[in-house]
Amino acid sequence: MRIETLKKAGLAALAGVGTLAMSASAAFAATAPVPDKGDTTWMLVSTVLVLLMIVPGLALFYGGLVRAKNMLSILTQTLVITCIVMVVWALWGYSEAFTDGAGLNTWVGGFTKAFLKGVDPSTTVETFSRGVVIPEIVFVAFQMTFAAITTALVIGSFAERMKFSAICAFSILWPTLVYFPIAHMVWWWPGPEFASTHPADATAAGAGFIWAKGALDFAGGTVVHINAGIAALVGAILCGKRLGYKTEHMAPHSLTMTMIGASLLWVGWFGFNAGSNLEANGYAGLAMINTFLATAAAGISWPAFEWILKGKPSLLGAASGVVAGLVAITPAAGFAGPMGAIVLGLVVSPICLFFVSVVKDKLGYDDSLDVFGVHCIGGITGAIATGILVNPALGGAGVVDYTANGAAVYAGLVPQVISQLWGVGTTILWSGIGSLIVFGLIKVTIGLRVKEEVEREGLDIGEHGERAYNM
Repeated sequence: MRIETLKKAGLAALAGVGTLAMSASAAFAATAPVPDKGDTTWMLVSTVLVLLMIVPGLALFYGGLVRAKNMLSILTQTLVITCIVMVVWALWGYSEAFTDGAGLNTWVGGFTKAFLKGVDPSTTVETFSRGVVIPEIVFVAFQMTFAAITTALVIGSFAERMKFSAICAFSILWPTLVYFPIAHMVWWWPGPEFASTHPADATAAGAGFIWAKGALDFAGGTVVHINAGIAALVGAILCGKRLGYKTEHMAPHSLTMTMIGASLLWVGWFGFNAGSNLEANGYAGLAMINTFLATAAAGISWPAFEWILKGKPSLLGAASGVVAGLVAITPAAGFAGPMGAIVLGLVVSPICLFFVSVVKDKLGYDDSLDVFGVHCIGGITGAIATGILVNPALGGAGVVDYTANGAAVYAGLVPQVISQLWGVGTTILWSGIGSLIVFGLIKVTIGLRVKEEVEREGLDIGEHGERAYNM
């Protein structure tokens, strides 16, 4: 589907943040473009903003949602996962995600840049504009934060019951087998300079599987949210339900902390979405306004539906809506128009609310903090909607045609939505099967779950020997 679309439209499509790395040090050898200090500064700031999303943002958001006896365990897990994944990314993750994989290039990169071999302050990668580059070392750091937050997102589904040793093992195995290959499939392609001078077939042949199918993912709807959400569902099912689930009171212990965390997530998400443009230009501005508007609309619609259905709007509902809006706009951030972003935000909240309040109850799985219901379902909603909202006739930005000096074109509703479904379906299958293997291996070796007495006492004391609060 992608190749035919490219032939008809003459495209080399802008498929997401990872579009640059294939051109790393060899980009435009004859002209040797120099990174712009403004673009570099923006990417440095964006990288720090994404870190803010994880610690303290995600840590506090999740921490407030668990019971007081497990608050410290969530903080510890989030912090340590971030540290582990960052080291793994530098050792082999970047190479696995953003290098040519030779015979396996469709699915995963190689190890030519393992241990960051060949990456130094002088090497560059392409952005989305021909002749524009940023320092590769900055791109490595930016993408490193994406790998860290995706892995950390998963733990919300089995919060309050998984061993810390299992969490650490998961932090190494899951990114290696699942996240890095998905990032490669979605974001790896030969780059705009290659696409502007080669046939569409050649561009698609050098790209990752999902990119070649034409799926658009500006900042990680598939790579981050669907990926983490499916892994979360698998982990929750294999780990089993919490003791007392449905019979004991398990309400969030501090919605104040959750509100603070959600607010930090929203602030950090501008680095996540607007930073994924890799340049400080109008498209970064588009991603920024969309991140404002979709999030605001979703933050309105979730408590509004609660108000209608339950009689009262809740802070938890508003915070959940904000996160759902952030998730949904992620793949569409640089493609949708502002009005499309508002519609997406209004639509995604009731969909996610239905899954976390009805579907979860009917199917009986214990997704502690609704990672699947918000991130996976919100990610699927946003990924499919991207295929519609990218249409210039609906205010979208279109898809960049490098052979026509960057003109925005649109392949059509049906072809583009089919391409989006390829991305969604492939991510669900890869993450589902890969996560099953990872959690299965951990379960039969070191075990997934803490002992019953530890779970009843709380993971703070049982796993870490300290408390979040002095009581």
